[in-house]
Amino acid sequence: MDRLTEIELFVKIAELSSLSRAAEAMKLANSAASRLLVSLEQRLGAQLVQRTTRRLALTETGTSYYARCKAILADLQEADSAVNASALVPTGTLRVTASLSFCLNHVAPLLRQYTQRYPGVNVQVLTANRYFDLIDNNIDVAIRGLARTRRILAASPGYLSRRGTPRKIEDLPRHDMLLYTYSNRHDELVFKRGDETRSLKVKGLLEANDGQVLRVAALDGLGILVQPRYVIHDDIVAGRLVPVLDEWDLPRLQMNIAFQSRRHMSAKVRTFIDFLVDHFERMEYDHKWTAFEGSSARPEA
Repeated sequence: MDRLTEIELFVKIAELSSLSRAAEAMKLANSAASRLLVSLEQRLGAQLVQRTTRRLALTETGTSYYARCKAILADLQEADSAVNASALVPTGTLRVTASLSFCLNHVAPLLRQYTQRYPGVNVQVLTANRYFDLIDNNIDVAIRGLARTRRILAASPGYLSRRGTPRKIEDLPRHDMLLYTYSNRHDELVFKRGDETRSLKVKGLLEANDGQVLRVAALDGLGILVQPRYVIHDDIVAGRLVPVLDEWDLPRLQMNIAFQSRRHMSAKVRTFIDFLVDHFERMEYDHKWTAFEGSSARPEA
C-alpha cells in the first residue's frame, strides 16, 4: 500500500475514533487496516494512536500529525477538483501559435467572439513561421490552417498594366518575383496541368520569410508573389491582386492543427479547436482556397 493510503486511513481513524469503522469506510479488511497503521507508525518512528480494549485515541504526536494530514488531503482534493473543472469548464491560459498571416486573417478576427463565449480563458498568441516543440514551449494549439489550400501566383493590377500579364510559364523570367524563403525549394516552381508537369527556376526581386511582407509588396506593385491562397484570398476577391497563370497548379498545402494530447485534452483546448473547425466549415474555406479563377482548364487536385 502507498503512503497516501496510510495517511487517508489514519485520518479516517482519527475522525471516526475506530479502526474497524475506518477500515469499513475505505473498504479494507480490519487486518489490512491494522497493518497499514502499524506500517505508518513504524515509518514515522512514532506512536500515533493509543489503543485500549475500550477506546482508541490519538497521542499528542498523532493529534499534530492529523492536523497536517487533514490539510494535505484537503489540498489534494482541491487540486483534483481544479483539474476536473479545467477538463469540463474552459479556464486558464491558452497558448496558440500560427504564422503571422494566419493569425492576422483567421485567429485575431475570432478572438473577441471566442473570449466572449468562454470568458475564463486568457489567450496568448505566438506568431511564428516555423514549428515549435509543443511540450518544450508549453504550446496548447499549433495551427497551420484547417483546410487544403492552393499556392498561387498573383500581382496587382497596376503591376500587370505596367509590365504585362504573363500568358505562359516562359514569360515569368522577365518578371519581378516575390518569393517566400521558408517554402520548400523556394527558388524553383513546379507547375502541373492535367498530366503535364513543368519546372522553372526563379530568382526573387524580393525574398522574405513572412507572407505578409510579400503581400504588402505585391499590393504596392513590386512584382508577382507566390503565396498560399488563404493569405491573399480577400485581396483577390476585392480585385487588389489578380491571379496569374491560374490554369496551372503549384504543389498544394495540406494545412493542419496540432496539440499535445487527445486523451487528456483540456476544455480550453477542445473548445478552441471546435470553435475554429466549426468556423472553417461554415466559411467553406476548403472550397474557396482550392478554387481556380475563370479558366475552363482544371488541373487534377
